[in-house]
Amino acid sequence: MLRKMVSELPYLMDTPNSKQLIVDGEPYLILGGELQNSSLSSSEYMSTQWQNLVDMNINTILGSVAWEAVEPKEGHFDFSDVDKCIVDARNHGLRLVLLWFGSFKNALSSYAPAWVKTNDRRFPRAKLRQAGGVISTADTVSLFQEEAPKADAKAFATFMRHLKEVDSEHHTVIMVQVENEPGILGDSRDASPAANAVFDAAAPSDLVDFLRKDHKNLQHGLKSRLKSFLADPNATGTWSETFGAGPNTDELFMAYHYAKYINRVAEAGKAEYGLPLFVNAWQNSAVPDGTISTAGGGSIPGEYPSGGVVAHMLDVWQHFAPAIGFFSPDIYMNDYEDTHGNYRHNNQPLFIPEQRRDEFGALRIWNAIGTYGAIGVSPFGIDTLKAETCAFTKPYKLLGEVSAHLLDAHRRPGSSVGFWFDELNPDGTDPSKVIVREMAGFELTIQRSFVFGKAASGSGIVIHLPSSSTSSSSPGISATFLLIGLGFQVRFRSLHPRAHFTGLLNLEEQRITDKKTGVMKTVRRLNGDETRSGAWAMMPSEEPDYGGYPIAITVPAGTGIARCDVYALVEEEQRIGLA
Repeated sequence: MLRKMVSELPYLMDTPNSKQLIVDGEPYLILGGELQNSSLSSSEYMSTQWQNLVDMNINTILGSVAWEAVEPKEGHFDFSDVDKCIVDARNHGLRLVLLWFGSFKNALSSYAPAWVKTNDRRFPRAKLRQAGGVISTADTVSLFQEEAPKADAKAFATFMRHLKEVDSEHHTVIMVQVENEPGILGDSRDASPAANAVFDAAAPSDLVDFLRKDHKNLQHGLKSRLKSFLADPNATGTWSETFGAGPNTDELFMAYHYAKYINRVAEAGKAEYGLPLFVNAWQNSAVPDGTISTAGGGSIPGEYPSGGVVAHMLDVWQHFAPAIGFFSPDIYMNDYEDTHGNYRHNNQPLFIPEQRRDEFGALRIWNAIGTYGAIGVSPFGIDTLKAETCAFTKPYKLLGEVSAHLLDAHRRPGSSVGFWFDELNPDGTDPSKVIVREMAGFELTIQRSFVFGKAASGSGIVIHLPSSSTSSSSPGISATFLLIGLGFQVRFRSLHPRAHFTGLLNLEEQRITDKKTGVMKTVRRLNGDETRSGAWAMMPSEEPDYGGYPIAITVPAGTGIARCDVYALVEEEQRIGLA
């Protein structure tokens, strides 16, 4: 499937809500899948994977380009496998987001070339403080030297220049991740002699001035770590004297220098080919008993990569790495909704390049896209699943069909809400909360769909359609909503001060007839039992449990798309109908 050539480069466009990714002149929603770490290094291996990925209804593949693979000998580059993968993706109608595994991958330098790894005089390593005063050598290059960032920037610039040569007329590659989950593990900061000298010198004025000037807008997690600094307007001196001694200052120290290092690499690449760039983050988290989770990190810098783009360091990265378009969370063990909100800080767009690939993860993408306007989501390790059993195959099909409506809602703040309902606990209790939102003059109560038997999991998005907006003089009289998903129900209540009745005027199952424009046609009109006698707009699951009840009231899910017209009766005016 050869794609028509379009000259306009993919870019991030400002919207009233945040930013949208524009590809070939149109807003684009990434329904992605990230490959296993080194899958894209082999075009032969990937030749066996493309069709399975297409069958998952994925539109964008995330895969790595390793520095060690493309520059095995200094100054000698080989992009042949990368080129073959780009052509194969293009021929399958897929876009690519390429991940530059340069100096840092999972806080290590394991994907740097052998000529970097084996020459620690030219490319000094970070040093880690161990118990008993022992200093060990880290498996990562130090930030506090010149050769590594210089070599990485040169390699990345060469890579981006090559991308421009082979893909600028096609835009198969739509974004690039610079490095992967940077930070330092095993200690809260680099303790090499060069790093110690910088740490014991005066804290940089550009950082001090930024934190003081912008302190009201800083993320809460950063402000809480800077209490003593912000309380003392005269704090100055070394890093410890300015910010206090301890892991929090160590983390700030590393974040500042990681941001500058990676910005240098990003600037070099961006000068060659101006695709949107981003950096991802290994999250900080701890399981309840305080033990460290391999996927989730820990609660102390160094248990998770110290200096990485965790939420409380976002301000530092956003300010000191301006060549990066946005910063993204990899989410496995953390609370998804909290993380979604944290990474919209300063109105940056949300993109999730890595997350769980199971049903648990698939349910949560609805919140990212529907409530937080995510430009895309991507489960990790997608190429070792089969399309017929992948938890993302069905939701991606539905989200792809309604993407025009989703992208329109992303440009209108507060016009959509996304949610999920997990399976019930073994004891029958419900782990998921009821969602209550105000939209278009109505209060929406969203909960899992009623059944007489065991309630199933569910997920969805509700969008207020702008064509139905009520007049400013009579809000809450009528509105139209698009309901997308399975296993939930919505009740509406007018917020008009004189409303004495709210009802469903129409509930119609829809089918998309034109994905590009979002044009729909009515499949069937629902009423009576299918709306619980007009009380709820029902979006049932595929196989509702009737619990032995002799009357089949709840119908199984159909298209997973419905248009719902809501109206209210108002005292005195007694207005009814659509505006």
